[in-house]
Amino acid sequence: MSVSQETVIQHRFEVTTQDTAIRLDVFVSRAPLGLSRNQVQRLIDDGRIRVDGEHQRAGYRLRPGEEVHISLPPPPPAELIPESLPLDILFEDDQVIAVNKSAGLVVHPAAGHREGTLVHGLLYHCDRLASLGGPLRPGIVHRLDKNTSGIIVVAKTDEAYRHLTRQFKERLVYKEYLALVYGRMPGGSGAIDAPMERHSKNRTKMGVVAGGREALTQWWVERALGELSLLKVVIRTGRTHQIRVHLAHIHRPVVGDRPYGGKRRVTVIQNPLVRARLSRIKRQMLHASTVAVQHPTRSEILRLTAPLPEDMGSLLDFLASYGSE
Repeated sequence: MSVSQETVIQHRFEVTTQDTAIRLDVFVSRAPLGLSRNQVQRLIDDGRIRVDGEHQRAGYRLRPGEEVHISLPPPPPAELIPESLPLDILFEDDQVIAVNKSAGLVVHPAAGHREGTLVHGLLYHCDRLASLGGPLRPGIVHRLDKNTSGIIVVAKTDEAYRHLTRQFKERLVYKEYLALVYGRMPGGSGAIDAPMERHSKNRTKMGVVAGGREALTQWWVERALGELSLLKVVIRTGRTHQIRVHLAHIHRPVVGDRPYGGKRRVTVIQNPLVRARLSRIKRQMLHASTVAVQHPTRSEILRLTAPLPEDMGSLLDFLASYGSE
C-alpha cells in the first residue's frame, strides 16, 4: 500500500549546520522518534523518508537547509492474535520449524497485511516463537515474496534465532530455487553478477544499478520447454527480489512476474496453446525448493526440500506436452 493510500503520521526536520554531512539514516535515527537504524533503513527502502521531496539512499550526506520528511505508517496492533491456518510443515523440533509456504501467503504483518500471515499461523501452531526479530516478525530469519512459494525456516528460540541469522548474514545457507522463464538460455549454465538497489522512482521495485549492493545469482537449465526454460537457481547473496530482477536483467523474466516484465512477455509466444495458458498465470513461477542450513543446537545440516505447488507442476506438465512444438 502506498503512503498516500493510508493514514500516516508526518514528521519534518530541518538540517542545521551542526548536521552538515551527516548520513541520512543516522540523522533520522537520532531524531526524537525512537527509531532504530534498521527501522530507518526499512522506511527509506519503502520510500517513507525523503529529502526536499526526493528519495535518497541511507548513506546520503545531508546539507544545511535541507528538509527531511518522514511518513510513519500507522501503529501496528498491540499484539498478534494467533490464527488457525493450513501449514505444510517440512521439519519441526524444539528449536526450529520449517514450512513450505504457499503462493499468496504473506510471511509477516505489514501495511495492508495485518492478519492472515504465516506468523499468525505459526503462533497458533507453536507453543512459542523466538522473541527476537521484532514484535511483528517473531522468529523470522529470512523471507519469501508473497507470490513466491517454498521453504521458510523459522526460529522457535532466541538461541536458534541468533544462530540462524548469523548463518544467513555470513552466506552459509544454501538456497536453491526453481524458476520458469521466458526464452532459451545461452548455454547450459551461467552466472549473473550485477549490483542492485531500490528503483529510483518506484520504491516497491528493485533494479540493477551501478554502485549498488553486490548481488550474485547462478543458474542451470533443468529443462528446455519450447519457448521457455525451467531453471535451477542458486543465490549467493540475499537481495530483495534478486532472482526476479537478475533474470529480467538478462531478458529472461520469470513467467507471471508482472512487476518485472514476466506478464507482458506472453504476447510474443508463438504457440497459441501455450500463449493462452500462460495468459492465465496469476503469480510468478518461482519456488524455493531446497534449503540447507546447520541446525542451531546440533552439529548436523538440515537439508530441506519442498515439492512444487500444484499450479507450477501442472503448468510444467502442460508445457512438456505442448510447449516443445
